[in-house]
Amino acid sequence: MNVEVKKKEALLTGISARLVADGVISTEQAQTAIRESSKKKTPLINYLSQTLDIDSYELAELAAAEFGVPLVDLSAVDRNMFPDKLVSPALMTKHQTIPIFRRGNRLFIALADPTNIAALDEIKFATGISTEAVVVDQRALSKLLTEILDQQDSLSSEMDQLGESSEFDLDIIDENSSETEDVDTSAVDDTPIVRFVNKVLLDAIKQGASDIHFEPYEQNYRVRFRTDGILREIVKPPKTLAPRLAARIKVMSQMDISERRIPQDGRIQMKLSKNRSIDFRVNTLPTMFGEKIVMRILDPTSAQMGIDALGYDDDQKQLYTGLSILNTDERNISTAEDPVEINMEGVNQVLVNNKVGLDFAEALRSFLRQDPDIIMVGEIRDIETAEIAIKAAQTGHLVLSTLHTNSAAETITRMMNMGVPAYNIASSVSLIIAQRLARRLCKQCSIPETEVPHDALMELGFNDEMLENATIKRAVGCEACKDGYRGRVGIYEVVKITKTLANLIMGGDNSIDLDKQARREGFADLRLSALRKAAQGLISLEEVNRVTTD
Repeated sequence: MNVEVKKKEALLTGISARLVADGVISTEQAQTAIRESSKKKTPLINYLSQTLDIDSYELAELAAAEFGVPLVDLSAVDRNMFPDKLVSPALMTKHQTIPIFRRGNRLFIALADPTNIAALDEIKFATGISTEAVVVDQRALSKLLTEILDQQDSLSSEMDQLGESSEFDLDIIDENSSETEDVDTSAVDDTPIVRFVNKVLLDAIKQGASDIHFEPYEQNYRVRFRTDGILREIVKPPKTLAPRLAARIKVMSQMDISERRIPQDGRIQMKLSKNRSIDFRVNTLPTMFGEKIVMRILDPTSAQMGIDALGYDDDQKQLYTGLSILNTDERNISTAEDPVEINMEGVNQVLVNNKVGLDFAEALRSFLRQDPDIIMVGEIRDIETAEIAIKAAQTGHLVLSTLHTNSAAETITRMMNMGVPAYNIASSVSLIIAQRLARRLCKQCSIPETEVPHDALMELGFNDEMLENATIKRAVGCEACKDGYRGRVGIYEVVKITKTLANLIMGGDNSIDLDKQARREGFADLRLSALRKAAQGLISLEEVNRVTTD
């Protein structure tokens, strides 16, 4: 037995001895673990994590201290920094490792077992780059490795097997076939590209993505999904396929495939089954190295969500309303949208088209001659639209609209800056809702947050009453989620324009004064609403800071 093997065995025994001393495992369990891991040629740390109820992060801390190797939290590492295609999937799988960073001629390898010298040597031989180990949580490593390999299997394999003849069972519905000229698709309607694009769309739907980005660069091409508000790279097709991918998507979206100099907008409806279809709003943008394409995924079923699913607090629900709730047989509802994102049965939806003179203002004028009960304007962008919306509200109609602002109070000052008189705002605006979306903690793996002291929580904005029955949790990560998060929840500031607030608006007070008065009247701002969600264990403290720190 050589010196290196003896040293390794001594260190392994040292780890198990410390676990025994700490009361984590018994002496018998330690002896069995050493014996069985040696027999099965499985690293002791992996064996302990997989067969015994031991916290894998605790094992990682122990291994890092025992071997003098840096400990890295994988959840804090930016996956975009991972060296692309430097180490083969076969090598990563064989040794349960991931290359996470390259600095010059040094490649840092994440592994759970720092004694796995064979992995470092084999990767060094395959890449020609010096390797250094960093210790990571074994379960987090396994989860991340599975995600990386699954992504490569699901999409990259499509590029390797483009010659196969099988098709996906999807129907792309052309909504404008009767109004569009025939397009020569022979240059782009080849099965490999069709299959790959369909695969990307399907994977995006399955993963719950809200947007898909197709991005050409000078040296490469990448596809990213936005899931729970965060963009993640999914696959890197060959750069040479960029024009064909763009052309295929433009054909599906009924765009002009010969026009590459200006942005274009289009729409795709994908029929998944007899009773379900998904809409994609598509936009192209000419960049230095080709056309970037972004698809917004629109699921019509999301428009039917109940109020409880949206994340409003109990006091905010009393002030909340929406088109899906107001949409009854007794009401005439008209909307002006740019674009119409989700079709709603029973609502008269108008697509704004500035090219023919049908802008928001013109649509609003027409609505007033259509015996409306409720009017929804997609966005108030100018003084003309604002004035007509105010006039409609003053004549007894319920008007709903949106503006891009940071808070409820700034909505008022934004309208003033547009040129709307303060007295018109004070007499017409009755309710303002500001919203942001936060990533929801995974119900399966989130755990109580125990490391943040009481004083630090108070500094974040909590008070003793909120903390009395709080269940603050943090993200962990498991097979059912993405980095400890799954889905999103709304963070809302709901402000009713009271008589006092109306008087301040009439007096021309700024957004700071309006905001202070709203707080005095008990309306929670976005920060407080986010803290309430954290106290309920719905979002993490990190998410509170991410979505409410301007």
